[in-house]
Amino acid sequence: MNRLKTVILSCVLSVASLTAFGQDSKTFQHTIEQGETVYAIATMYGVTTEAIYKLNPGSKEGIKAGEVLLIPQKKASTKGNNAETYTFHTIEAKETLYAVSMKYKVPAQYILQANPGLSVKTFQKGRTIRIPSNESIQAMDQTAQTESKPQAEEAPVQEITYTIQKKETMYSLCRKFKVSSYELIKLNPQLKSGVKAGVEIKVPVKDDAVASKTENKASTESFIQSESEVNALLSAPKSTRALNQLKVALLLPFNPSKKTAASSRFIEYYEGMLLAVDSLQNQGLSLDLSVYDTGEGTSRIREILTGETLPNADLIIGAVQNDQIKMIADFAKEHHIKYVIPFTSKNDDVLSNNFVFQVNTPHSYLYSKAAERGRKLFANDHIIFVNIHDKEEKKPFIKALQEELKDHQVPFKEIEYNGETFAQDLDSLYMVDQVRNVIIPTSSSLEALQKIKTPLRMLAETKTDYTISLFGYPEWQTYVREALDDFYALDTYIYTNFYADNLSKPMQDFYNKFKTWYSKDLINTYPKYGILGFDTGMFFFGAMKKYGVNFEEELDNIHYPSIQTGFDFHRVNNWGGFINTQIFIVHYNKDFTVTRE
Repeated sequence: MNRLKTVILSCVLSVASLTAFGQDSKTFQHTIEQGETVYAIATMYGVTTEAIYKLNPGSKEGIKAGEVLLIPQKKASTKGNNAETYTFHTIEAKETLYAVSMKYKVPAQYILQANPGLSVKTFQKGRTIRIPSNESIQAMDQTAQTESKPQAEEAPVQEITYTIQKKETMYSLCRKFKVSSYELIKLNPQLKSGVKAGVEIKVPVKDDAVASKTENKASTESFIQSESEVNALLSAPKSTRALNQLKVALLLPFNPSKKTAASSRFIEYYEGMLLAVDSLQNQGLSLDLSVYDTGEGTSRIREILTGETLPNADLIIGAVQNDQIKMIADFAKEHHIKYVIPFTSKNDDVLSNNFVFQVNTPHSYLYSKAAERGRKLFANDHIIFVNIHDKEEKKPFIKALQEELKDHQVPFKEIEYNGETFAQDLDSLYMVDQVRNVIIPTSSSLEALQKIKTPLRMLAETKTDYTISLFGYPEWQTYVREALDDFYALDTYIYTNFYADNLSKPMQDFYNKFKTWYSKDLINTYPKYGILGFDTGMFFFGAMKKYGVNFEEELDNIHYPSIQTGFDFHRVNNWGGFINTQIFIVHYNKDFTVTRE
């Protein structure tokens, strides 16, 4: 009786889903998440920004988290003989993995394989998933066959002729004969255009006595039959295990023939990472670090990737230029190796490659999180934006912050900077007592800071009824020689994705160890590359030591107390990689202390 109910439900779901899909199979919906841009969304789905603007005219003026965009389904790819193509699906309310599987006639295992980030937490209304096409499924099966171990005894295969019955699907045929879609389509190319009742097909059948002795990966993956078993796949635990031995490849443009400021910074990054290696080796980790000079362009990268060492690596770190990064990211995906991009924030590979970890936060994510933190921090204060109008205006951040304030009904005012009357205008028209006045210049430049800091200090010192705070930018860390006293006096806050407290014990310990090892001081840059190399190594090496190559399954449990760069990785979508979204709020207190929250 239960089985009959399951069959009936399956048929109903198939008919209902096909009807729904037929209503508008050319588009799907995307719910905007914090930090996303139209460009990133277009890149994620392989369409143009103009195509999104055409369907969503208002998006040209800007988008907000929580809004829904209509996205065109990408046309089938024609690259290669066995191109991977997907249909994108937006999960509906109360929809299940089983229902999606039946709707598209694709076994759930393949949907999960196409969406490595899919779980009970991420299978939610409004989220998007990829549905693999026949070509993509064939590619998955071929990969599985390539990766499976050679068999000592190959099961003999017979071919039988079978007539497709009414309401049978590719899914049900695969289940019935315990074969993959790749095997069926290989013998019956006509199935690429769909499964039709009454058509005769050839089906490979293995001798059970011998087949039971084989371990072919593609054939041992059982095709789930019950709805409950399919849905349970979302909560199936993914294996993680500690690693005592780790192989890491570090690729950097050292350029030994050209001693430049850039090459010196990359050398320092490597030196900092060596200190991380030493620290973790003292904790029992055996780590083999292979180092390569990438040079300029892609010729040297191509040589490195064709060598014997990299395919055996557990982790790849490095490269600076986007054309180099693209080649390494593709290589990492092909060989299932985690790849860390430590420097650039302007790279698109993370949007579609689930093996990529991007350390440097893209500006859109940084501004979005900083705007949220700023709004929460100053929600009960009197906020005043000072429009400077110079060459280093932070228009995207100011726009994000002002929209965040408006969305949460936090009032603010704006003043045009006038050097002759700035202090007087503030005092007479904008400042209030009994509440904190938060001053936010629209530019991050030193010149802009110098224009406003002296008048603000004068007001703070002469108008005792006023409480004043400054809110500013990561670049302000480089102005401490010119403005440190002002930062303290004006109770200054800055947002940043990196900050090192020079007086903290971890920082002092690092300075001392670095100088002992290398007989030199760190280069005076922001961020400091030596500490960046150390923090990156400690986070990733430590994570893999504890959880192994699948450490991404335990990201919520990895808490590394960074010296300079924090790590808070989030997957960009259900099939892509991870972006570091950690930011700090650094507070220069009036008691001459600095706190990093």
